[in-house]
Amino acid sequence: MSPVRRGPGRPIHNRIGVLRVERGMTRAGLARAVAVNPQTIGALERGDHYPSLDLAMRICDVFGLPVEAVFSRTPFEPLSTQVYG
Repeated sequence: MSPVRRGPGRPIHNRIGVLRVERGMTRAGLARAVAVNPQTIGALERGDHYPSLDLAMRICDVFGLPVEAVFSRTPFEPLSTQVYG
């Protein structure tokens, strides 16, 4: 499965890296869990590519979170700001 190139006018922001590290997962481990190449996970985390709907849903299933908790059209507020104000 080839990731879709990110569009300049409509970026998709994600928390994949934060969630992966929080759960003690490597890129390779997450890649195995969602059946992609580890380089795909790296490209998603860097924002070089964004996932297909199917891949986004598989990633969300691994984390046990809804899509809007992992992906957004607007930048995410840092978690420390959300938790500590």
